[in-house]
Amino acid sequence: MNDIKERIWRLAREVAEQEDLELVDIELSRGRRVVLRVFIDKEGGVTIEDCERMSRALEALLDVEDPIKESYILEVSSPGLDRPLKGRHDFIRNMGRLARVITRDKVDNQNFFIGRIEGADEEGITINLGKRAVFIRYDNISRANLEVEIR
Repeated sequence: MNDIKERIWRLAREVAEQEDLELVDIELSRGRRVVLRVFIDKEGGVTIEDCERMSRALEALLDVEDPIKESYILEVSSPGLDRPLKGRHDFIRNMGRLARVITRDKVDNQNFFIGRIEGADEEGITINLGKRAVFIRYDNISRANLEVEIR
């Protein structure tokens, strides 16, 4: 399954770059039917037309390359307002935004943080919690998402 996901990731990234989009994530799930979910983003947000273009182009490439042997459903969408943050690039791009970060090991005696992304370097992120800021190494981040802010 990992080999298939890696092949799909490479193909989807190629299509996303051609369409001036960013590939955020892919999910491949098997149940009654195989579902391939592709999450894309771009500066200013993703439109329905972006999803349609990505879907048509990726579907054509997947038909040729055939990494999924059985029939499947392809879904292309935005990662949403509370999108996951996967790596350094995501943290840099979202500096100043509110994020929820869960760590594997405790940092300053806690595993759960909600604060503004203040910085991101090669090793980790700095998140401002209001009265203090903490540094969290990337390898200690279990999960991170943007928080929805209503203004």
